[in-house]
Amino acid sequence: MEKRTTKSRVERVVQRMLSCCVLALLPLTLQAQDVKNHNMEVAKNLEIFNALYKNLDLMYVDTLDANKVITTGVDAMLRSLDPYTEYYPEERQKELKTMLTGKYAGIGALIRYHQKLKRVVIDEPYEGMPAAEAGLRKGDIILQIDDTLMTDKAVGYVSSHLRGEPGTTFLLKIQRPSTGKTMSFKITRRSIKMPEITYYGMRENGVGYINLSTFTGEPAKAMRLAFLNLKKQGAEKLVLDLRGNGGGSLSECVDILNMWVQKGIKIVETRGKLKRANSEYKTRMEPVDTVMPIIVLVNSETASASEITSGALQDLKRGIVLGTRTYGKGLVQVPNVDLPYNANLKLTTSRYYLPSGRGIKMKEGIKPDVEVKPDTMANITLYLERIDSTEVAFDYVVDYISKHATIAPAADFRLTDAEYEDFKQRVVAAGFTYDQVSKKQLEELIKIAKFEGYYDDARTEFEALKAKIDHHDVTRDLEQHSDEIRQMLEVDIVSAYYYQAGQVQRGLCNDKMLREALRILNTDGEYQRFLNGEQTPENSPEKKE
Repeated sequence: MEKRTTKSRVERVVQRMLSCCVLALLPLTLQAQDVKNHNMEVAKNLEIFNALYKNLDLMYVDTLDANKVITTGVDAMLRSLDPYTEYYPEERQKELKTMLTGKYAGIGALIRYHQKLKRVVIDEPYEGMPAAEAGLRKGDIILQIDDTLMTDKAVGYVSSHLRGEPGTTFLLKIQRPSTGKTMSFKITRRSIKMPEITYYGMRENGVGYINLSTFTGEPAKAMRLAFLNLKKQGAEKLVLDLRGNGGGSLSECVDILNMWVQKGIKIVETRGKLKRANSEYKTRMEPVDTVMPIIVLVNSETASASEITSGALQDLKRGIVLGTRTYGKGLVQVPNVDLPYNANLKLTTSRYYLPSGRGIKMKEGIKPDVEVKPDTMANITLYLERIDSTEVAFDYVVDYISKHATIAPAADFRLTDAEYEDFKQRVVAAGFTYDQVSKKQLEELIKIAKFEGYYDDARTEFEALKAKIDHHDVTRDLEQHSDEIRQMLEVDIVSAYYYQAGQVQRGLCNDKMLREALRILNTDGEYQRFLNGEQTPENSPEKKE
C-alpha cells in the first residue's frame, strides 16, 4: 500500500513536470508558427510583385522605364513606414555622401532663380570659399560654365555643373547687374563644408552665446573650442542656440553634452528589433563645467540630435529649454545599408529614449520649460523676401552693395530713414502686389455665407468690408510693418559683407527668444526656479507674453 502511494506521487510529479515542459514549449511553438506565417506572407507578396511587374512590362501599352517605375514603387513602400527610411540608387550616392558628411565639392555659394530676369543668379557666397575668393557677388547672373550656356537653365541644372570633383577647374562667365559688364572667373572646385558653429560671442553680463547649426562633421571639437574661448572671455552663463538644427551624429551629441555633464552618465538609449540596435550612450570624459547655467533655444525645426541635447539637459536638470516645441524625431537611422548594384538604404532601426526614459513621439517633440513664440512675419514681408516676382527687395540689396564698399559692424548696421524711403518708392514703382490673407479669408466667408443662405441679409456689410480690403495701400503697409521689413533688408545686406556669422549677429539684435533667455539668466533666482520646474505667476512665460 505504501509503495503504490509513493509511486502515484512520483507519477503525479512527473506529469506536472511534463505539463510544465509543454506549457514552456508552447510559446516557442507559437512563435515559430508566427515566424513561419510571416515568412510565407513575405514570399507570397514578393512573388505577386514580381509577377505584376513582369505582366506590366510585357503587356502595358507603353514601354516601361524599369528604373523609374521600380524606384517609384520602392519610394512609396518606404514612405508608408516613416519619413526617414530612404532608398538611394547608384545615381544618388553623391547626395547620400553629402548628407552624411556635410561636404560637397563646388564653389561654396547659394544660387537662386531670379523671377524677373528669368536667370539663375548668385544669392550668397560663403566666407572663405572659392566663390567669395574669386570675387563673385550677390546678384551676379550666371551666363556660362565652360562651354555650356546657362541662360535658359533651372537652378538644379546650374548647380550640378557648378559642382564636381575637388581640384577641377572651370571657367564661369557672369554678368554683373550693377555695371552691366560681362566677367569671367577661373574657379577651382574645393570640398565645401559649412562650419558647425555659425557664430559665437559674448552678450551682456557675462553671457556667452553659441549658434550650433548641425551635428554633422566634428561639432564636438568646434563646440569645445568655442566654449573654452567664451570662458576665457569671462562667460559665466551660456545660451546654446539649436533653432533650425536638424541633427546629425549621436556620438557627437553625447560628446558635446559631456562638456557639461559628469563622466559615466547615460545620455540616451536606443532600442530596436535587433539586439545590435540596442545601445546605451554614456559620457566618456571628465566635463569642462558642470555648474554654469545653460539655456537652450529651440523651435519646430530643432530635430534629432538637437532634441537629444535639449531633452537630456532638461532631464538631468543641467539646463532649461526655451522656445517652442521641437520637431519630434525620435527615430535612429543606419545610413548605409548596402544593396545590390551600388545602391544604399538609409534605414530606421531603433527609437531613442532620454535619461528619464521618455521617447520623442512624432510631431510631439521636446516641450520647452519656457514657451516663447517667435514674432509672426507680416504677409507683405514674406512676399518681399521669398515670393515677389518683381524681385524688388533682392535688387535693392544688390544695388546697395554696389554703392557701399563697407558698412558698419554687423550688429550695428541700420538703414537710414532716407534709404528705407528709397526702398518704399522702388516697391511702389515696381508694381509690387501680394495676396492678403484677410482677402482670401473674406472670399471664403462669402462663399460659406452664400451656401448657408444668409449672404443677402448681410450683403451691405460684406461689400463694404470687401471694398476696404481691395483698396489696401502698399505704401501704408510698408510703413506699418517697417521694423520687420527693415530688419529683413539689413540682414540680407549684412550677409554680403560679413557672411553667415554676420547674418546671425544682426538677427540677434531683435531676437525675442534671446531677449527672454538673457532676462532669465540675469534675474536673481529666475533660472533656478525654471530649472526646478517652479511656475509662479510672477515668472510664468504666459504672463510675460
